[in-house]
Amino acid sequence: MSEKFNAFEMAQAQFDRVADLLGLEPGVRELLRWPMREFHFTIPVRMDDGSVQVFRGFRIQHNDLRGPAKGGIRFHPQETADTVRALATVMTKAFRAMAELAAARGVYMRDAAYMIAVDRVAQAARLRGRA
Repeated sequence: MSEKFNAFEMAQAQFDRVADLLGLEPGVRELLRWPMREFHFTIPVRMDDGSVQVFRGFRIQHNDLRGPAKGGIRFHPQETADTVRALATVMTKAFRAMAELAAARGVYMRDAAYMIAVDRVAQAARLRGRA
């Protein structure tokens, strides 16, 4: 029997790879490895037939050290918090200097963008004394 795919575990594996490439110290690495804030909620809705159906939702913000947090929010019967955690984690991206870093380090552009983003948030954590 095969194991079920977990998007958050995949996002954490990608983070670990980039953290290794950046040489992040353990405190910063642990701070950035997990979402900063999670909201789990249920919304009861009275349906047209009079029955009540309860919908689950998740709002997860990965990190706000560089300013307002972008995060994931999803409503779907088959959605999980791990999927939304993964979405929130990968939304931490950088757009400048991506091509140069990819060429200099010999990595894919996606990994270069993620390296830049993680490094920026790690710098913010250090400046604010959180790591």
